[in-house]
This record gives sequence, structure tokens and C-alpha cells, in this order.
Amino acid sequence: MELTQEMSKVEVSGFEAKYYDILMNIITLGWYPSFIRKVVADMDLKPGERILDFGAGTGRNALLMREHVGEEGRIVGLEIGEEMKAAFMKKTAPYDNIILEDRRIDDALPYEEAFDHVFISFVLHGFVQEKRDAIIANAYRALRPGGSFAILDYANFDVDKAPGWIRFAIRKVECPLAEDFIRRDTLSMLKRHGFEDFAENNYLRKHIRLLKAYKPSR
Repeated sequence: MELTQEMSKVEVSGFEAKYYDILMNIITLGWYPSFIRKVVADMDLKPGERILDFGAGTGRNALLMREHVGEEGRIVGLEIGEEMKAAFMKKTAPYDNIILEDRRIDDALPYEEAFDHVFISFVLHGFVQEKRDAIIANAYRALRPGGSFAILDYANFDVDKAPGWIRFAIRKVECPLAEDFIRRDTLSMLKRHGFEDFAENNYLRKHIRLLKAYKPSR
């Protein structure tokens, strides 16, 4: 089967987008809020750092990251969904160091060595490989030397050998692009774009991973 971008489920709209945070809390039986808070803590952010948030969604992640970078830090979210943008603006309105830009993350971006971290959460898997490469290239270009590209997404594993509930989620709930992503070697993908050092935190029996890829220091 040929994979196409039309198969993706990462660009949500309508009811699902309007109530995205609530639906995530319900679907995960209340697990998601504490999980994403731990993930952000595992990013090891520092006060004053600058973060570029790919596919920023409702702003929940941006608010959590702000707790670590503080008032001196800066978070730039990129989002194109109308409902998501509205939620992001409402949530982050009190904070002038969180801004939102209407940009596709798979198009060429204007940032060059401007950020300490680029963050992407459960978005990269939802693109065909050509677009994944474009997103990774954008992240590399946007990062300062020594900066990290933090990817929260599915780990690489054998779906056929995964527990039944994982197989069901990947093959019945997710789009076909997700299994394609899982089967690829993400580290090799990142190395092709210049990333050299890596660190990871694993969750959900190593089926979900926060992979941090570092741009070489000069």
C-alpha cells in the first residue's frame, strides 16, 4: 500500500480539535496530564531558554514548558488548525513570552540557530517520510549549536510482537503512517540530517519515547 499524506490523522479539526485536551484526558483515563508533565520535566529545560514548539496544539505543552524556562525564556508555537490556535491563544494570553505563529512545520521555516530546543509531540509519525525529513531539517536549522530536538512519539519496535492493546491502537486507531514510522530507524533518520548525540526516556513499556537529538557544538 502506498502511503500518502491524506492518510494522516495528526491535523485534527472540528469537535475533536475544539475539545482536544478534554478528549485526551478521557481517552487516557486521566493519565495524560501527569504523563506530559513528566515528559516536559525530562526535557531538562533551563531558565531563560528559547523553545520552538512544532505543532503546538492547544498550548498545554507550552504552558508546562514555561514553568521551566520562566519569564526570561521564550516559547514560539507553530500551529495551523483554527480551533487549536484559538485554544492556544486563550490559554497563553496572560504570558507575553509565549507566542503563536501560523506556519506549517513541513514547509521551509525562517529560523536559523535561534532556539535552544525544538519540541514535537506525537506529530512526526503522522507525515510521509519526505515531509518528516523536511521537518527534521527545519529543526536542525532552527537550533543553536548544542541545542536539542526533543521528539515525543512512538519508539521503534516490532508491532507484531507488541501487546494486543498496542497493536490495536497502532493498527485500528492510528493512521497507517504511524506503523511506518515505528518500523523505521529514527536515529538513522536524524543522523542523516547532522544530529550526532542522543538521549532518551522511555514510557509505556518502551512503546513511547522522548528522544533528544543534539546538534553538534562548534
